[in-house]
Amino acid sequence: MNSNWRGAVMRHLLLILLASGLLGLVSGQYAWALVLGLGAYLIWHIKQLLRLHQWLRTRQADDAPPEGYGLWGEVFDNIYHLQRRDQRVRGRLQAVIDRVQESTAALRDAVIMLDNEGNLEWWNRAAEQLLGLKTPQDSGQSITNLVRHPRFKEYFEAGHFQEDLELPSPVDDRQRLQMQITRYGNNEHLMFVRDVTRLHQLEQMRKDFIANVSHELRTPLTVIAGYLETLLDNVEDVNPRWLRALQQMQQQGARMQNLLNDLLLLAKLEATDYPSDNQPVAVDLLLLSIKNDAQALSGNRNHRISLEVDAKLRLKGSEAELRSAFSNLVFNAVKYSPNDSEIRIRWWGDEQGGHFSVTDSGIGIEAKHLPRLTERFYRVDSSRASSTGGTGLGLAIVKHVLLRHRARLDITSVPGKGSTFTCQFPEQQLNRRN
Repeated sequence: MNSNWRGAVMRHLLLILLASGLLGLVSGQYAWALVLGLGAYLIWHIKQLLRLHQWLRTRQADDAPPEGYGLWGEVFDNIYHLQRRDQRVRGRLQAVIDRVQESTAALRDAVIMLDNEGNLEWWNRAAEQLLGLKTPQDSGQSITNLVRHPRFKEYFEAGHFQEDLELPSPVDDRQRLQMQITRYGNNEHLMFVRDVTRLHQLEQMRKDFIANVSHELRTPLTVIAGYLETLLDNVEDVNPRWLRALQQMQQQGARMQNLLNDLLLLAKLEATDYPSDNQPVAVDLLLLSIKNDAQALSGNRNHRISLEVDAKLRLKGSEAELRSAFSNLVFNAVKYSPNDSEIRIRWWGDEQGGHFSVTDSGIGIEAKHLPRLTERFYRVDSSRASSTGGTGLGLAIVKHVLLRHRARLDITSVPGKGSTFTCQFPEQQLNRRN
């Protein structure tokens, strides 16, 4: 209230007091006249207050406040102006919301808004086509009740949304969807869903091509390798000029066989999401066997290989696949570590899950190469492959084995000081013995 209205209130009070004084002069009851005047003034204010309360309780969205005069007229006018300003602001906000909804409705990708508990708040038309959501009956439903795939439930409950999730559509099994979730606001979720069926088909064609070619090449390669072995076994009957050529052919044939075996293993790993033989694996015995093989591979290079394991901690999964992944990491450490260096193998568990790590003191890897190390045929240095006889598929195999066991690979490295490869397994993959 500004100073003018404070003055008006004071004038009203003076008028009440003057009228009460005149009434008291006429009646001779000054006190009762003052009480009567102030009481009437109070009753009028209470009446205006009740009018305001009644309007606030029963008003519709665009109902104007009641009319008044004096102080209450100013109050009602101010409420009216605030109401109109609020309506203009809400109109602008509604226009923005309408434009956002119209633009997202035109998208071919699904956009879904979820609250902090994963319940549906809003979605566009594409979400109805891709996920089968229905308006309005699905509003407020949990997203995990409508997308019932076990991998989606695990993905959503884990809360690790750095990687996208690819699943068949709940509406059509032939349709492949890619899902991405982002947190915003008060731990609410924004979910994007894309139709990647075409990309999935192209990727499947690539996998089938590699698997078929690898399979078809095995037979002629086996025949060639067999004849080369026969010729080398009878080397005294071979012209000496051909000896070196035959040895190189046998060496390259063995390398090609290793490459085909790795390609076929990758094709097998990509064929299904989970290993068929999901049984508790005694990791301590598995790593002891791998350590002995690594020591034999080291030979006269005299690597010091140490092993620390929690014998009570088992891992649910395929022993053959885990052996392939773990041995790849350990053998790589042997290949790329200098003579007489130390290699440390560890298996332990904590509240985050189970962890397998291999630490070497080798040449290390520059940071720019780390994100691409698990790509097929990616090489930090092409000259290292020829010296070690690698196929360039070892870490790709490790990555796919870990994905099938709900795990991930973390890599840290310092050039010139060594590297650490750590496999992080979630708690649900562990089997703890007492």
